[in-house]
Amino acid sequence: MIYFDNSATTMVKPKEVINAVLEGLTKYSANPGRSGHKLSMICANKVESVRENVKRFINADNAVFTENCTDALNLAILGTIKNGGHIICTSNDHNASARPIFEMSKKCDIEVSVATPTKPGILTATDIAKHYKDNTYLVCVNHMSNVDGEIADIESIGEFCKEKNILFLVDGAQSAGHLKLDMKGYGIDMLALAPHKGLYAPQGVGVLGFSDNVNLKPIRFGGTGTEGENLYQPTTSLERYESGTLPTPNILGLGAGLEFVKSHFDDINAKLDDLSTYLNFELSQINGVKVYTHPNNAYGVIGFNVKDFGSTEVSQILSDKYGICVRGGLHCAGLKHRFLNTLEQGVVRASLSYFNTFTECERFVKAIKQISKL
Repeated sequence: MIYFDNSATTMVKPKEVINAVLEGLTKYSANPGRSGHKLSMICANKVESVRENVKRFINADNAVFTENCTDALNLAILGTIKNGGHIICTSNDHNASARPIFEMSKKCDIEVSVATPTKPGILTATDIAKHYKDNTYLVCVNHMSNVDGEIADIESIGEFCKEKNILFLVDGAQSAGHLKLDMKGYGIDMLALAPHKGLYAPQGVGVLGFSDNVNLKPIRFGGTGTEGENLYQPTTSLERYESGTLPTPNILGLGAGLEFVKSHFDDINAKLDDLSTYLNFELSQINGVKVYTHPNNAYGVIGFNVKDFGSTEVSQILSDKYGICVRGGLHCAGLKHRFLNTLEQGVVRASLSYFNTFTECERFVKAIKQISKL
């Protein structure tokens, strides 16, 4: 089997991640910080160590663990809601951010504008600025599209948001592990991560980093291990955002994945550059194949279609006949497909990881050549 669906979840995990999860299940399986006994406190210290490593990695003031990246984005959007305000999102946005934004537009009298890129392959501050209004309070940007890998210039967008005193939320689900994420340096107020993708962590944990200047309100309520006598959610500690039992094994796996990426960052991205460039070029040479990913984009996400075949049909053929796992369809990104005019056909997406090989890419290209002749 060839696994080219790493933008959904990286399948091959580093041995360090597997070992960390195993330790979490066998050595650190107590409830972290919810009890006063020694093992509970050891588990809490392990979790806090990962939290500090995440904060350093993204240069954040604060970081909270969530159920997944969607949960993190919901916390960021619903936790900063402003009735009667205006939000700018983008055509690259995943439904993880688009749906909570548009749901709130109905319930809280919020106006929404969708920014689209005017330059091929990149969304810029100019694209955002043209939608600015006096009541704009939040800009939500997908750093890297999960459909075609298109990049947003978050540094310039961050400067614009700071100048206008607007909250800046970045969806780093696809970019973490591939592009530099510097919250303070780029003026990012909130950053959501999906560790099971480019950080090679297990599923079941997400991260929201946020700056001290963000007045973030909890959106889930329950046990936090603090202020147990209080019938209302705590108001002063990070625990107010982490109701319920934390997934310690997954968090420890995240810590190991983060260390793996930090240690191999240049090698990971050099390999993805080579494989992405090869795939993009070879696919673009096949008669009847349309590639949506910009030729200069080399971050491992290649979106394309074959003739007028449905994208799900192509992905099914690749799976059944060739043993190749890709994703077809709309990728939970309706705004992007409206922009690409692919709502009917969808897009076939091949997405790579550090553990893919050149030989696998060659076999994939050969398969697409054969399918294109059907």
